[in-house]
Amino acid sequence: MAGNSQRRGRRLTPKAGAPKGTGGKNKDSLAGRGRTLPADERPWHKAYSGTEKLPQRTAWKQDKERRAAAEEGRAPKIGQPGSKDTTWGRGGGRGVPTAKGRGGGKPAGRSGGPRVSPGRKSNPAKDSPELLVGRNPVLESLRAQVPATALYTAQGIDMDDRVKEIVRTAADRGIAILEVSRAELDRMTGGVLHQGVGLQVPPFAYESFDDLVTAALEQAAPLLVALDGVTDPRNLGAVIRSAAAFGAQGVFVPERRAAGITATAWRTSAGAAARVPVAQVTNLTRSLKACKEAGFIVVGLDADGQTDLYDLEAAVGPLVVVVGSEGRGLSRLVGETCDLTVSIPMISEVESLNASVAAAVTLAEVARRRAVEG
Repeated sequence: MAGNSQRRGRRLTPKAGAPKGTGGKNKDSLAGRGRTLPADERPWHKAYSGTEKLPQRTAWKQDKERRAAAEEGRAPKIGQPGSKDTTWGRGGGRGVPTAKGRGGGKPAGRSGGPRVSPGRKSNPAKDSPELLVGRNPVLESLRAQVPATALYTAQGIDMDDRVKEIVRTAADRGIAILEVSRAELDRMTGGVLHQGVGLQVPPFAYESFDDLVTAALEQAAPLLVALDGVTDPRNLGAVIRSAAAFGAQGVFVPERRAAGITATAWRTSAGAAARVPVAQVTNLTRSLKACKEAGFIVVGLDADGQTDLYDLEAAVGPLVVVVGSEGRGLSRLVGETCDLTVSIPMISEVESLNASVAAAVTLAEVARRRAVEG
């Protein structure tokens, strides 16, 4: 007989091959681990720009790159530690990265940790409600009067002081309180550590950009703020709060690759998002050009700006202040669209300020000049 085709125990079916699709067998090993962190959120990468303590090896990598760049006469290709918020408060419940840099590791516990993907099975629709989870975030949101439609609590939850205040505050505001099983709350949150509570926040109602500009021009001193690629909702909330404090009539942001009004942004604004209109625009450059045609002077904040903030004579007229992103500042097209770029004079050797801090300093100076001129 030929070969071993007649032997006992011979295989009658072909061997199973690797699963079809990208990744083959390794694809299954990645299931449920969430997205891969970008370089600026990886504590072990030289591009790390997070607010967590910089690991010793990462600091060594950045110093090595600085020396190499100095020898070659180029800009170092490293991150800006402290410029991108990567924390999730105490007991916030998000996971720390595993050794392979993917989400879904051990919970951050009380010490917090680098931010990772919340692990949802699918991306929520753009106009769907947001579910804010974690006892501290939910409590802070209720205290800040963040609009909410429902409070979900897990059956058998430990009623500590925070949970009692959460339930009491929600009841006082007339928010529906729904008790669900812990398994159902797990499903609703996509596996995020929710600590037994979830606050449903409706989608933010953005203002029309045209209405925003028209309303500003009706004021004696029109002032708008534009954000160019600011991705941290806390920075967005802080800028809105500064805009309200110093008399700006509105804020507009890009629809893509930028932070929108989430519960986090609302909470950081300390409720100012309810008083200052916010618009989303499809194309920021085109919107800035529309502002110029309407009579505004557009100024961009840039560490290397040609005009000193304290010499900004245009501050007394219709003005749009453009704030760049946390890492790269103003994009090229936005910078070219600005009528002039403005720098904030600093005494120390600090390279630049946080986006929201720079916006607050600039708006305060604009308000001071207008008060003097008025």
